[in-house]
Amino acid sequence: MQKILVPCDFSEQTHPAVALALELKQRSGGQVHLLHVVEPPLMHDTLVTPSLTFDAALLTELQDQSENYFAELLSKHGNNRFVTKTDFGPVFGVIQDYIRTEHIDLVVLGTKGAHGITAFLVGTHAEKIVRDSPCPVVAVKKHEVLATMRDIVFPNALEEGQEDLVLHVKALQHFLGARLHVVRINTPDHFVSDAVTQDRLQAFATHHMLKDFTLHVYNDKSEAAGIINFTHSINGNIIAMGTHGRHGLNHLLSGSVAEDVVNRVDCAIWTYAMNKKA
Repeated sequence: MQKILVPCDFSEQTHPAVALALELKQRSGGQVHLLHVVEPPLMHDTLVTPSLTFDAALLTELQDQSENYFAELLSKHGNNRFVTKTDFGPVFGVIQDYIRTEHIDLVVLGTKGAHGITAFLVGTHAEKIVRDSPCPVVAVKKHEVLATMRDIVFPNALEEGQEDLVLHVKALQHFLGARLHVVRINTPDHFVSDAVTQDRLQAFATHHMLKDFTLHVYNDKSEAAGIINFTHSINGNIIAMGTHGRHGLNHLLSGSVAEDVVNRVDCAIWTYAMNKKA
């Protein structure tokens, strides 16, 4: 975790993300990048061919405003050394480009979560980053203390082809010095007997050479509900899970368990896009 990115909108959710990023930096000896993205207003040159034309004075004003916000943010976090940048363009695209060009190792997001029809129709930038980030993402809603993250909940459907995901989870476990709780959520739509699942869990642990772990089967009405309820039942402090990065109609129909958990859970959640493009 040598390069940690915190996308900043300067809302109150930014502060717990910056605080956690600083803790991660202190433990890893890395560097924290703060990125603020401004989507400039569109001005249409013609009714037929719209183009992006920005008022230079407005851009300068937005840049100055961002620098003032950064100064205020830094003063609240002990004036630690950060790399700060303000950029203009589509928020999600700019963040994705920054992750790749700066070789970011981890993104820390402050998020409120979203529910109901608003989340269904438009989603959030947090959901998009969780779905497609080329590096792991940690989402937090409140101040989280790194030293308390000693129990990692690792929900898993026990599918094949998870070597990359498990390697990243094991690295997270080592970094935190935590115990790993592997859980398979049983739902009415995807029910498997406990005896069969326990055998598969043990095979999964053996295949991936897991250490300091527990294995669980948990029954609930849905995967997301099961993950959240199981986490509460063992007082888990952080959830680690992969996301398949579904898009388009497939995403609309199938949704994303990881995004649903990000929106609803109270503790920190670490995600890794398994089908990301390099």
